[in-house]
Amino acid sequence: MVYRFDAVLFDAGGVLVLPDPTVLVPLLAYYGGATSVDAHRRAHYAGMRDKSHEGSPEGEWLVYDEAYVAAVGVRDADLAEAADVLNRTRTPDLWRWPIPDTLVALRRLAGAGFPMGVVSNAKGQVEGSLNRSVCQVGDGPLVSMRCIIDSEVVGVEKPDPRIFDHALPHFAEFDRDRIAYIGDSVAMDIASSTAAGLHPILIDPYDDHVGADFERIPSVGAFVDQLVI
Repeated sequence: MVYRFDAVLFDAGGVLVLPDPTVLVPLLAYYGGATSVDAHRRAHYAGMRDKSHEGSPEGEWLVYDEAYVAAVGVRDADLAEAADVLNRTRTPDLWRWPIPDTLVALRRLAGAGFPMGVVSNAKGQVEGSLNRSVCQVGDGPLVSMRCIIDSEVVGVEKPDPRIFDHALPHFAEFDRDRIAYIGDSVAMDIASSTAAGLHPILIDPYDDHVGADFERIPSVGAFVDQLVI
């Protein structure tokens, strides 16, 4: 079987996990926000779309929060307060809700023995969070990854491409341009993986980046579907 790529690296947020809607639904329902998980899934990508369009740096999330609360239908009069509450509630530890269809796709990749890893901007929590519901390094009850790289742990964060230097030794048998990197941020993920010599792919389930000059996919499942040449 011939594959488009020899390995894949994933961002965590927006690709493997989302900010936990079981926490954010009641938080924002108080301001008139929608109560469906689907509405909150869409809101994340709306936030990332606006964050990318504004060129907001990693540490700046106001644009994201404003887009998120608007996308779930918070009342106009409450948008500013709801965005502020979201900003104070959406801590790093809340990026923990596994995307169900992604879990299915990961199991398909694992079943094929396809090499995988994670490279994420985080605050030291990402491996522990993923270990509870998504994946672990090496053998275990979940999907196996060759590495899980957390920017806080290694001391460098995207868009600095050097973060990938901590992951690529685990994939030393492959050429960089044969390794895909799947993320949800143009400024953080596409820019850094391109600079690192990887093949960048943006998760764009709502076609928020039509006309972009990089590869886009609606889901990790689509990546698996398109993997075989």
